[in-house]
Amino acid sequence: MCGICGIAGELTRDADATRRLDRMLKKLAHRGPDDRGGFEDPASGILLGHHRLAILDLSASGRQPMKSAGGRYELVLNGEIYNFLELRRELGSPRAGGTWRSGSDTEVLLELWEREGPACLDRCRGMFAFALWDRHEKELWLVRDRFGVKPLYYAWKDGPDGRSLSFASEIPALFSAGAAPDPDLDTWATYLVHGLYDHGKATFWQGIRRLPPGSWLRFSPATGAFRHHRWYDPARAAEDAPDLRPDDEVQAELAALLEETIALRLRADVEIGVCLSGGLDSSLLLGLLRKRLGKDLKLRSYTFYSGDAYYDELPWVTTMLRGTKVRPRYCQLKAAEVPELAARVLEQQCEPYGGLPTVAMAKVFAAAQEDGIKVLLDGNGMDEAWAGYDYYRHGIELNSALLGGRGPVQGSRSPAVLPEVLTAEFAARAKTLEVRLPFADALANAQLRDLESAKIPRSLRFSDRVSMASGCELREPFLDHKLVELGLRQPADRKIRESRAGRGEEGKWLVRQVARKLLPAGISEAPKRPVQTPQREWLRGPLAGWAETAIEAALEARPELFDRNAVRRAFRAFLAGHGDNSFPVWQWISAGMLLAR
Repeated sequence: MCGICGIAGELTRDADATRRLDRMLKKLAHRGPDDRGGFEDPASGILLGHHRLAILDLSASGRQPMKSAGGRYELVLNGEIYNFLELRRELGSPRAGGTWRSGSDTEVLLELWEREGPACLDRCRGMFAFALWDRHEKELWLVRDRFGVKPLYYAWKDGPDGRSLSFASEIPALFSAGAAPDPDLDTWATYLVHGLYDHGKATFWQGIRRLPPGSWLRFSPATGAFRHHRWYDPARAAEDAPDLRPDDEVQAELAALLEETIALRLRADVEIGVCLSGGLDSSLLLGLLRKRLGKDLKLRSYTFYSGDAYYDELPWVTTMLRGTKVRPRYCQLKAAEVPELAARVLEQQCEPYGGLPTVAMAKVFAAAQEDGIKVLLDGNGMDEAWAGYDYYRHGIELNSALLGGRGPVQGSRSPAVLPEVLTAEFAARAKTLEVRLPFADALANAQLRDLESAKIPRSLRFSDRVSMASGCELREPFLDHKLVELGLRQPADRKIRESRAGRGEEGKWLVRQVARKLLPAGISEAPKRPVQTPQREWLRGPLAGWAETAIEAALEARPELFDRNAVRRAFRAFLAGHGDNSFPVWQWISAGMLLAR
């Protein structure tokens, strides 16, 4: 896991180009504190930078940028190719002759690309974002993994002598390269009207774009020509849907895939820990680890809590850990810490993020860093692939309003957003979510929406920044594409079915059948609980003054966006106890923290 950046095109011939790359690298140092490297060929129009977090092959042989054995390619990679050992065995020896020079996945990816070009991406199981320079064709390739676990941003600059492209793992590095920190008001309007964060190529800043998940961009510095291409589409699973095999056959495949994806993500030359909540997915993750590593596994685990028994999941976690040798660490988030921590998290995110749960997770990763843990596993992705959220089964018209507009808020009955507090002119800039409907099954289409636009992209962005801020790699076993595709192919009744505990319909039905063989019944049958903090209570109580200050800063800095009186009335109503959803208030706080800087 690392931070990557670079410049291609006219800017590389600028006298300030090397200093610009250095500034970008300094902004990414937290992502890779173990090493730093660069590659420069201004005559060809390319500069590459890399900050390394050493996870595989900790020796100097794993340094980047890395040159291919044949000498044609130069690569900077952020992430992991989990099946690199299998790919390496299939490849045999490097085509250029000799033996492998390292024990890294980076070298395997280079050899694969040298033989197969971009077609090799279909063979890679992992999370990755990389930049690859082709010396022969004088082209730069930017590539992102299937679901966008690893980030990649870019910005164009047109000059008198041609076009330049700057790219980086995080937005602040692009600001240091010269991109202007001007808000993209269409994106802000879409966020404040529909609650949408990360979808498509747009970011919250003009001129800065994200490379979409499962996509590549190819750029020629000499001509300025470029091409985007989507190399992975999760809807390809629709070709085999619905899966009409017997339940027990699919369950056996699911169980085998779960074990396989855990085994792949345990590959590391450093100690691995696990993030635990009290939910089914986290419990299943621990159960799979116990099966793989034995009952005496001595992993470290990390859990956040707030001291509010209504939200904290410590009883579930302690039950889960009973009888194991896991060494737990519990990280408490206190209300008094929030203003400073929230601002610090914002520096890395550089876009609105998910509220106090994200702030709490920052404490988890900081604790892991203190303990010398460089890799943590978590259970993200299972709810989307196997229909775990309550709104999948509570009478919502999945193919109509939900798919075309505001994303739902798990566990809340109040409106997700309050667009009526915006000025009419600004609200009109909001874009509706473009949703694909490739499946005949409405449930599968809603899951695809969450995987592509409404849930997973924002969750992955929040998690990547707070983990990498502490130099910690977060691995998501349940987002393995084979697991996700298997879930999308299943008919609805394998995902949502009557609970054995008599609670009505529950999601992730087939997952629960697998979990029942690994976990105590009280955990495998536990209802879905959103990961929460007392955000609502704290914003109405000890954090009310801080919230008001941030909101007033937004109203003062950007009066053209908000109806000031409407915002103040809505905030007073919230403080008075109206509604159970604090998300609109967090939106206004985020606007104040970002737009009033």
